[in-house]
Amino acid sequence: MRKDVSELLRAMVPLLRVRPVIEDFCRFGGSWSAEHGPSGAGWAQFHIVTRGACVLERPGLGEMTLQAGDVFLLPHGDNHVVRSATRGVLRPITVDYRNGVRDKSTEGAQTDTELLCGRLEFEGGEGNPLLAVLPDEIVIRTAGEPLMDRFRRLLADIRDELDSDLPGSEVIAADFARALFVMMLRDHLGGEHAGDGTLSLLRERGTARVVLAILRDLARDWTLDEMADVAAMSRATLVRTFRRLGGQAPMTFLSDLRLAVARQRLAGTGDPIARIAADVGYGSEGALSKAVLRRYGVRPGALRLGDASG
Repeated sequence: MRKDVSELLRAMVPLLRVRPVIEDFCRFGGSWSAEHGPSGAGWAQFHIVTRGACVLERPGLGEMTLQAGDVFLLPHGDNHVVRSATRGVLRPITVDYRNGVRDKSTEGAQTDTELLCGRLEFEGGEGNPLLAVLPDEIVIRTAGEPLMDRFRRLLADIRDELDSDLPGSEVIAADFARALFVMMLRDHLGGEHAGDGTLSLLRERGTARVVLAILRDLARDWTLDEMADVAAMSRATLVRTFRRLGGQAPMTFLSDLRLAVARQRLAGTGDPIARIAADVGYGSEGALSKAVLRRYGVRPGALRLGDASG
């Protein structure tokens, strides 16, 4: 198993090139709420909590509490809301600029929560196959974890640079953030998640070819024979290999992948629902709507921030 993980990591190295853009340094107090729209294909969104706590909400997917020392990555750029841990009358948020970074604060309230927020660009954009194997969210919690010392040091360096207001601080902070996210992705790929689903299928050449071919043409009416031809395997061997590595049959994998990509685009882009349905292989917008409702319990529009408040 360890050898498989090492080989997987080596294969993934070229895909780990990322460019973080730190957009907001937030110092909030009292009750507040901040909406974040979809970041677009090929861009992730992140939040780093350096002080206090907050709640992150995503339409159709519930909420999560984040504490100081947490790093939260949305690999597919989902729209979401970040708000105070306690509810009340929302305070206005003022915006200033320092070294190209928005400095946000709440009016008339003592700071109790600090956040660094921004976007992460994957080299190759939406064509980067690493994006397809990353989950809807990745979170690391560094507080009280001795093995997380290296992450805590980077978090402190990023915050201190931005707080210094010295020329070039945003460039240095971005370089620290790049190291942070590469380590975060490497640890995710090399950890217990390395045995999961799509990621496991990329370990073997035949199944990897099938996964990448499907990702390049999700709209195609794939058959098991066509997948077996791409993998250079017999149908029976392909099915056995998919079940061994991914825990499911090839056609089930195809259906799940189509729905996962559809959800990512619904939450991470402003593309029309009908176009998404066609691009990922659903016969109609209605067919996609039924599939999303079965899986997530909501209609496709509810996965978008503007339609989720009702």
